[in-house]
Formats: sequence, C-alpha cells, structure tokens
Amino acid sequence: MLNRMELIRIFSVAAQCTTFREAATRLGTSPQTVTRAIKELERTFGELLFHRSTRQVHVTTFGAELAQKARETLDQVDQLFIAHSKQQDQGIVGRVGITAPHAIGKLYLTQFLKPLMRENPGLRIDLSLDDQITDAVASRIDIGVRVGAVRDRRFIARTVARIVLKIVAAPALLDTVARPETVEELKRLPLSMLMDRNNGRPWPWLLAEGQVFLPVSPAFTCDDPETEREMVLEGIAFGQLPGYLADPYLTDGRLVEVLQQEVPAPFELIMYRPQTGPVAPRVRLVYDHLVKCFSDPEIFPQSSP
Repeated sequence: MLNRMELIRIFSVAAQCTTFREAATRLGTSPQTVTRAIKELERTFGELLFHRSTRQVHVTTFGAELAQKARETLDQVDQLFIAHSKQQDQGIVGRVGITAPHAIGKLYLTQFLKPLMRENPGLRIDLSLDDQITDAVASRIDIGVRVGAVRDRRFIARTVARIVLKIVAAPALLDTVARPETVEELKRLPLSMLMDRNNGRPWPWLLAEGQVFLPVSPAFTCDDPETEREMVLEGIAFGQLPGYLADPYLTDGRLVEVLQQEVPAPFELIMYRPQTGPVAPRVRLVYDHLVKCFSDPEIFPQSSP
C-alpha cells in the first residue's frame, strides 16, 4: 500500500505524460503501480483524474488543477530537505540558466542579478536573451521570463507583473503635428513599426476592445525595441511601447502619452521554471529574488493588478 505522498508524487509525474507506461519509466516503477496509484486517488477524491484511451491518457480539468497543487506541495516538501543539505552548508554555488526577452534582460534582469552575484561569488549565471520560448532542456534553462501565457504543463509558471502598451511621442513631435484624438487621426501621423526578429513579420499595434492595425507607411521600422524607443525619443515617430520602456521617460517629460482611452488590456509578465523534481538551492535563491524584483513596481514599471 502506497502512502499518500507517494500517490501524489506518482500522479504529479503521470499528469505530465501521455501514457502511464511513460510515467512508470520516469519513476523507475511498473505501469501497474502507476495505474493502481491513480485509481486509489480517484477513489479518494471521487473525481476522474484522466480520460483513458487504448493509446493515451489525458488529464481531466479536475486532474490538471490537482496536479498544479500537487507540484507546489511536493516542491515545498522537497525544500524541507534541501534546506538542510550539505550543499547549503557549503554556500550557494553552481550554474543557473536563465532566458528572458532582449529588452527586459538588458535593462532590468542584469541590474537585478548584480547584487545577488556579488553576495554569492560562487553563483554562475548563464543568460540567454530570446523573445521566443526557449527549449528548456536543450538550452539547460532553469528560469524563464516571458511576456504572455506559458501553457506548457512541464513548467511551473507565476505572474509577477502586468505590462501596459502605451502610445507615446516626444514633445518635439507634438509641437509639429496635431495631437491625435482618434485612432484614425493617429494612422495619418508618422508611426514606428517593430519587426519580429525571429520571422521578419511586423508586430501590429494593439488597441482597446481588440482593435489591431499595421502602419501603412511607417516612418521608422526596426527589430529592436530599444532602438525603436530611441527614435521615438528623437521625435521621428509615434510609437507603441511597453511600460517598462516608456515609463521612465514619461516621468521625466521626455515622452508624452496620447490616446490613453485606446490602451489594450495589460499583458502578464510570467516567470517560470521547469518541473523536474527537487529545486536546487541556487535556483530557488535566484528565482525568489527575481520574483521579488519584478513584482516591485518601484523598480519594475507595471500596471496595477
């Protein structure tokens, strides 16, 4: 008879697999043991945890919610043992692989990491800047930072901030053109356009109530958000910039926000890490530190939740 913790651990792994045989292989046990554990949990909760077919199993809605709670619980239990491990006695040492979007990585993430690395000289950070989801296994990623949802169930994801897109211009440009009061007026003015550096396609301007448009004849086009911001600051064009790029310049008056009524719903800034068993103290340290930094509106601009 398996105890409840063992049942939960088996279920947590099975929820990430397409078959109970695959789960058994990961756990180093038999498919029959996995099947018995799932059936025992289903009897305990009185809910179906998986939809079964001859070839695959698919976790149910109830099962997916339970799996998330199970992973969090197991993580907490693992930390009780890790906290007293020899590794902690030796201090925080070793590599932590991190991925983040280019602009967030360069402007904020590196600043957040500096004091942590000074306090822990044995810590080694391997930072990969990429605007797309990175293959966590191939790139040896321990922590990821992304704008938008992370739906892969292999990851534990957490919302740490909300990002607002703002339409902005330099005062010098507003001195030469009429301040737009409608989207149609905006479209007739010089606009910037950001390109997706991975596929070469333009990112559309996103507005309230699901409105979307692409500048017909943009005054400036590039594939780097910081470069786009510099041209907007120079009064070349209006730009739609995320708050973490625009807010410092809105505060000091070098940029002015227009069409505030057209601001779309905020996007989530997500921090995630792969769910692959116990979390090393060095990864936990960096993860918790970055969660604290990105959640602090005093050091990372964001909208109210």
